[in-house]
Amino acid sequence: MMDLGLSSAPDAGDLIKDSSEAEFMADVVEASQTVPVIVDFWAPWCGPCKTLGPLLEEAVKAAKGAVKMVKVNVDEAQMLAGQLQIQSIPTVYAFHKGQPVDGFQGALPGSEITAFVERVIKAAGGEAPGEALDDAVTAAEEMLAEGAAVDAAQTFAAILGEQPNHPAAYGGLVRAHIAMDDLDQAEAILNGAPAEIASTPELEAAHAQLELARQAQNIGPVAELQAQVDADPANHQARYDLAQALYSEGDGQAAVDHLLEIFRQDREWNDGAAKAQLFTIFEALKPNDPVALNGRRKLSSMIFA
Repeated sequence: MMDLGLSSAPDAGDLIKDSSEAEFMADVVEASQTVPVIVDFWAPWCGPCKTLGPLLEEAVKAAKGAVKMVKVNVDEAQMLAGQLQIQSIPTVYAFHKGQPVDGFQGALPGSEITAFVERVIKAAGGEAPGEALDDAVTAAEEMLAEGAAVDAAQTFAAILGEQPNHPAAYGGLVRAHIAMDDLDQAEAILNGAPAEIASTPELEAAHAQLELARQAQNIGPVAELQAQVDADPANHQARYDLAQALYSEGDGQAAVDHLLEIFRQDREWNDGAAKAQLFTIFEALKPNDPVALNGRRKLSSMIFA
């Protein structure tokens, strides 16, 4: 797997441990001088503690050493609980440089626990794993934009090695293979996407780009198609094919303009093929792409005129 500059996951025993009143100074106050320490105050009879504890442990493990966790049984550390004014459990405190910097009481859903851990890491000046992966995605997208599709594919694959359900990396890997003209592999990757991310915007966009790339395989040269349209502006099939060819060559604006012209002349042509193709292009582009924004606006004005 390609090195993303992310540290390998430390052993869980190095990240999570039980502590006591006698060990609290070393396990928390002193240890937090170098890495933030999250302390889970719990008790065996506490129902919500049994839910919170495992979720908190998973979030700490996912941080891969950017934060540690200490578990304190308040029944066995009543003096410490009194000193820290623990009035109900579960209570969670985060320590950095020997001082409490954040905390909460009660059980939280997994998403909020993850956000809490990432907030603690940021407060200590660290970078949460999710941020590191996002930086890697940005770098891979830049590679892809510069034509380095193979390097981009390797980086996207490495990101997925760290987080298999990362939608942006998954969609990026599909698009990288499209850029390499390896459409069968792109389709195989897309079909193998985990169900929970299959309908995300990133994968929907990759699917649309794959569909457009498949269409372009059987389209003639732009010059020939342009000549046919110039000779007969009402030749909708030639204009439609021209739009596909132009998009495949990177001229999305011209492709959209030709499809809008077909729609203007005959919106029902070929069962509304121009409108359907426009939506495919809009889906393939980024939501804030000017071509998509202006194209949607023009199409809407025609529909509701």
